[in-house]
Amino acid sequence: MIMTSLRIAAAAAALVISGAAASAVDAEHGKTLYTACAACHSEKPDALGPSLKGVFGRQSASLDDFRYSNAMKRAKLTWDEANLREYIADPQAKVKGNRMPFAGFSQATDVDDVVAYLKTLK
Repeated sequence: MIMTSLRIAAAAAALVISGAAASAVDAEHGKTLYTACAACHSEKPDALGPSLKGVFGRQSASLDDFRYSNAMKRAKLTWDEANLREYIADPQAKVKGNRMPFAGFSQATDVDDVVAYLKTLK
């Protein structure tokens, strides 16, 4: 009886661990998804969007060389994991009236992967 209980507990733990590994963030996948963002967010001076290099931990609307929308200026966000996730999932819901013409990523795993990739941009 005890051995059966231990086997069931071990099997359950293995399922939990394998599920966690399957849902781990993938910055490389995020880099692939980021190509949609890179069309506007680049290091070029005439880019349509601000550079996202070093965005993690940065204050919203804080780059001097970009003209932000009034909505983004008023947002006063710190781009931490939670704010980045919410914004990447639905930019207009997070900052109403921002100028970014992107509907967001609908899959939570895609959002997590893009956030993981953004954290690598230093």
